[in-house]
Amino acid sequence: MQRVAVITDIHANLPALEAALAQIAKLGVDAVYCGGDLVGYGPHPNEVCRLVEERGIPTIYGNYDYAIARDLADCGCAYVTQHERELGQRSVNWTLANTDRRSKEFMRALPFDLRFELGGVRVRLVHGSPRKVNEYLFEDKPARTLERIARLADCDVLVFGHTHKPWIREHGGVLFVNCGSVGKPKDGDPRAAFALIETDERGEVRARIERVVYDAKAVARDVVAAGLPVEYAEKLLAAA
Repeated sequence: MQRVAVITDIHANLPALEAALAQIAKLGVDAVYCGGDLVGYGPHPNEVCRLVEERGIPTIYGNYDYAIARDLADCGCAYVTQHERELGQRSVNWTLANTDRRSKEFMRALPFDLRFELGGVRVRLVHGSPRKVNEYLFEDKPARTLERIARLADCDVLVFGHTHKPWIREHGGVLFVNCGSVGKPKDGDPRAAFALIETDERGEVRARIERVVYDAKAVARDVVAAGLPVEYAEKLLAAA
């Protein structure tokens, strides 16, 4: 049996990342991979980048990482209302100002995707989709769209994040695994989420979402103390 863990969408939430990595260590995996969005919205961008870098975790860039690493003022996020857009811009501005050169250089060097084999099963890790770093693959996306993506993905298991809402389902012969979010869940569960993917001796692949408790209240206080929008602190606790 081979087993890997995939973390994604940490969003500068160091305690959530530390809790996820501690739980992963207890599970006894063969490797850990990261699907990007190390920074944005949270108060610990440099600490998160440093921990991922020092652990040597194979990592791809998310849309937020791509923008901040290049000092771009647009993170490529989608907003429903003008208020959300204004809140999002405050996060971008804060993250640009508070992410150091070493972290930006680390993120600038990250690739778009990663490919690896797990017991002969071909796995591809992207942030949003194989087509675009900031494409949202929600669970209720039309089946024909997901089947089209399956045909071009060139893998047996497609692992991704970006929506912050985990789901696992097969489309077009490809197992889709949305890992959820370590540091900024949006599915009503405030615990950090990550994916565990494993193959058995017959080469069959299984995936599940793991959750782990961390001190979200402490991070919410850090968000406010850093001068980030209070709404971000509230959403951490509500996971909305």
